[in-house]
Amino acid sequence: MDKLLLLEDDLSLVTGLSFAFQKAGFAADVARTMQEAEALWREGKYDLLVLDVSLPDGSGFAFCQRVRQVSKVPIIFLTASEEETSMIMGLEIGGDDYITKPFKLGVLISRIRALLRRAKDFDAGGTELQSNGIKVLLLQGQAYKGGEPLDLTAGEYKLLCLLMQNPNVVLSKEQILDKLWDCEGNYLDSSTLTVYIRRLRLKVEDNPSQPRLIVTVRRMGYKWNVTGA
Repeated sequence: MDKLLLLEDDLSLVTGLSFAFQKAGFAADVARTMQEAEALWREGKYDLLVLDVSLPDGSGFAFCQRVRQVSKVPIIFLTASEEETSMIMGLEIGGDDYITKPFKLGVLISRIRALLRRAKDFDAGGTELQSNGIKVLLLQGQAYKGGEPLDLTAGEYKLLCLLMQNPNVVLSKEQILDKLWDCEGNYLDSSTLTVYIRRLRLKVEDNPSQPRLIVTVRRMGYKWNVTGA
């Protein structure tokens, strides 16, 4: 049974979500403050986190940043904000999905299942990827360049894995978004993917302004260009 951590201060929403999680076959612990969430995180092992952004003693963004220092567990943000800058910020600091209130419980459950499935798919796809001087140890969830660890967000890590698992294959933006995230609605679009590509290039390319590894194929998409290095 997959185990979730829900960080949400709205008691009525907690009640509804707890029931929905139980009905969907998930086990869930609930925290209503950052302090409670940190205590639960230290003591338990979770397969996915659902984090409210606005909390009485902090923010889901801050908790996400702390988690990302030690884990690549899938993270979904819940928030009332529909501003694009806020969505992009949540994804850039390591979030995997973003859903705005009010939302349908069925949609949230579907996205949770999709993220859990994708996380398991990444873990089952072998134990190591290596090309162009980049190595990914899938069991450890860690990537290296020239033997030095890369500081990647969860989204950047998954994007790198997807590209490296498809060497010299052009992947359209739609294929990438569909593979890494559930693109129902407009919560994630091609402009956000462009941000991920740019940030990943800064970390893996020798010269990000003239990328050789993550190549843009005009009007088609992106590919991991295996150079033999």
